[in-house]
Amino acid sequence: MKTLIIVTHPDIEKSVINKRWIEELKKYPEKYTVHQLYEAYPDGKIDVAGEQTLMEAHDTIVFQFPFYWFSSPPLLKQWLDEVILHGWAYGSNSGYKLAGKRMTLAVTAGIDEEGYSASGEYKYTMKELFRPYELTFDYIKAEYKEPFVYYGIERDSSDEWIEKSVPMYLDFLDALSANSFGQGKLALHNCQDSL
Repeated sequence: MKTLIIVTHPDIEKSVINKRWIEELKKYPEKYTVHQLYEAYPDGKIDVAGEQTLMEAHDTIVFQFPFYWFSSPPLLKQWLDEVILHGWAYGSNSGYKLAGKRMTLAVTAGIDEEGYSASGEYKYTMKELFRPYELTFDYIKAEYKEPFVYYGIERDSSDEWIEKSVPMYLDFLDALSANSFGQGKLALHNCQDSL
């Protein structure tokens, strides 16, 4: 079954990494369904039933976005509030429509990994900052998997560095769809490790 990639980027044309990842994913329509929220809903009016149907049709779901203000872009929060509903995704009479589906994040971060640590610039690790997503996915009985984080775009936005992220991301997605990793260490990638 194909992997659903829900992309939330408010200005994809100005993106460097997320745009490149989308270009690559679209080369494999037999493996990935790429769904861009800002493209689908420029007015912010979400087709809740359509989104629920799309999610039900996939066993693996990845939320791809740039890390904005220590969270996701606002349309993803709106999407979560409007789509992941009581009576469908959770609740005693819901049937937990997303139960057992593999869910994770694929995130681009501006600074290096060291900045996301107790002694770093932002004081918290990505694992700590991703806890609301982990709790949400656990609450709806989905299988939360380690996120893919690609760091350092503010330090190095070269074509070479961007291209090095592409096979790493595809390898991550292949492992996720094969279910070859579980809870544990984040799939973190730093530009320092890639050059």
